[in-house]
Amino acid sequence: MTIFDKFFFSIFLSYKKRFKQKANTIALLYISLLQITLIFLLGCFFAAFFSQMHFDTMSSEKAWTVFVLISIGIHFTNWIKYNGKTRKVLNAKFNKKKTPEHNIYKLWALPLLCIGFGLFFLQAL
Repeated sequence: MTIFDKFFFSIFLSYKKRFKQKANTIALLYISLLQITLIFLLGCFFAAFFSQMHFDTMSSEKAWTVFVLISIGIHFTNWIKYNGKTRKVLNAKFNKKKTPEHNIYKLWALPLLCIGFGLFFLQAL
């Protein structure tokens, strides 16, 4: 199990108590948001780094287009992974190991921190 799987099931189990039918959707949106913001952070870092090195590889419009396409791809792969038989197998593994749940507020702070740091790197451009 990857760290994203553990985060997914922590979110899933915490929202399953309150929102029985929407817990999977909330966890899916969270994990997609987290992965997309991590890609955003890496993209901003490398854009600022390459800008300081005076290394022009692609225009800003093309970079944003690639980011949107990667974001759609991430959400689609997560949707495939966490909506079928794979989720049930991972859920059985997760429940068998009895891993401790993560703090829900810290998990929701991770995407916000990634966005904040990404915007900080964009200021360097």
